[in-house]
Amino acid sequence: MVRAVASAPVKEVTDQTFEADVLQADTPVVVDFWAPWCGPCRAVHPILEALAEEHEGIAFTKVNIDDNPGYASRYGVLSIPTVILFENGEPQETIIGARPRGYFEKAWERWLS
Repeated sequence: MVRAVASAPVKEVTDQTFEADVLQADTPVVVDFWAPWCGPCRAVHPILEALAEEHEGIAFTKVNIDDNPGYASRYGVLSIPTVILFENGEPQETIIGARPRGYFEKAWERWLS
């Protein structure tokens, strides 16, 4: 039996695709600004993946700031991980640093329900 491979729950976004994937999205979009060398970023990613699998009404994305510094700079990302929830092209909620799952759920309560 061949099993279909599901797409990653957290989509990789670049400076070139940010406008279409985030700012013009019809649904709220969570953007994880991260870098491969960042230990706390690696701790946050599984939390965001789990939330993405459980909440279909929100898009979950990530931006590698080493390769795509443009929007990180535009939104004042000075430390990582920084996770910003966008709605209608505007930042609504910003979480800086590695936090437990409950912290994200509380901060995004109105969008997750």
